[in-house]
Amino acid sequence: MGDSLSLGDRTREQRRSDLRKAARALLREPLLQGHGPTAEDFGRVRQHARELQAWFDRNTGWHLHVDSEAARLRKSPGAPDDATHPARETTGARSPLTRRRYVLLCLGLAVLERSEAQIALGRLAEQVVLEAADDAISGAGVVFTLEERGERADLVAVVRLLVAMGVLAKVAGDEEDYVRSTGDVLYDVRRRVLAGLLVGRVGPSMVTARTFEERLAELAADPLTSGMESEELRNKEIRHRLTRRLLDDPVLYFTSLSEEERNYLSSQRAAITSRISELTGLVAEVRAEGIAMVDPEDDLTDVRMPEKGTHGHVTLLLAQHLSTLSPRPVTVEDLAAQVRSFAREYGSYWAKTAKEPGAEKELVERALTKLRALGLVRVESGPAAGDRRVLPLPALARYAVASPVIGDPSGDHPLDTEPPAERESGA
Repeated sequence: MGDSLSLGDRTREQRRSDLRKAARALLREPLLQGHGPTAEDFGRVRQHARELQAWFDRNTGWHLHVDSEAARLRKSPGAPDDATHPARETTGARSPLTRRRYVLLCLGLAVLERSEAQIALGRLAEQVVLEAADDAISGAGVVFTLEERGERADLVAVVRLLVAMGVLAKVAGDEEDYVRSTGDVLYDVRRRVLAGLLVGRVGPSMVTARTFEERLAELAADPLTSGMESEELRNKEIRHRLTRRLLDDPVLYFTSLSEEERNYLSSQRAAITSRISELTGLVAEVRAEGIAMVDPEDDLTDVRMPEKGTHGHVTLLLAQHLSTLSPRPVTVEDLAAQVRSFAREYGSYWAKTAKEPGAEKELVERALTKLRALGLVRVESGPAAGDRRVLPLPALARYAVASPVIGDPSGDHPLDTEPPAERESGA
């Protein structure tokens, strides 16, 4: 009997472990393919599809679609206007997509929706050129004619992203040959994956808002709960928004919530965070200013800190510097001057280009991009035109240099028990 119970316990524990791995895989990569590097994770998701679908539907309002080829968690952001986690190129420095490449991505998807089962890169380019000639697009300042090598490189960057997502599968050819105008590339179009890319509850053609911000909000809105009167439905929508932000944002600051959201979170915090922890393994760190769901395994974040290299070192140094100023804002120019000071002290460890005159501006911008993405600072417009101020946020305190810890000669316990700064590992 004892062996039977032990085997049952091990089986249940293995099932819980596989369910957690499947949920984490979806949060890390919302589109999992049934082949290639994500095949193992896809298998787990498919095995636990019903449990995962029920959990995400109840707690986030995200729909999980699973078929024989792919699993797609249709995530909608808790904060639609958050631009700190952009789509990135799949090669090189993995730079964020530019506005132009975002437009080409949308146009390319529109072309693929109407294409045959296979398409050549040259044919795709021709159709994108026709789409880009639309008055609404050209009137917005986006021009695409294929006359320049840089335009072909833009399209190739978009196509490689579609290949990485599984929308396209290369059959023959090399994209670099296309950029040099010496060859073409043939792709299979995976229609099931293509059909699952759009996650908005409202079709783009149904959006009536005029401003960019209003359009984003309308695309992300749930038409089943918008304008609702029932208290139960309102609470459901609030629960969805809060859970989404706790899963997606490194830090959920109470000041970023409406009064209704704060009141709901005050009474339901333990229930919401415990459900997240049970499914994902994230651990709730609750402070006076907000909540961070910390990942002990440190693999659910697309932005890590600290990291190796010159840029990682500069970012960490600026984080420590800003933590001493909180909550006083500082200008971007002051931070550039601080980096010049750091260069004199630490420059021997940096790349040569980082010590050149003017390099401090790029170093500061890259550091601020990471600090904003981690919810550690906010960048605001200053009183003068072009002036920007950086406001340290409470979570930055974990990067403050700790007081020295003095060992107790009579034992292993330190005399000064102030903890060292912790590592940010937001979900």
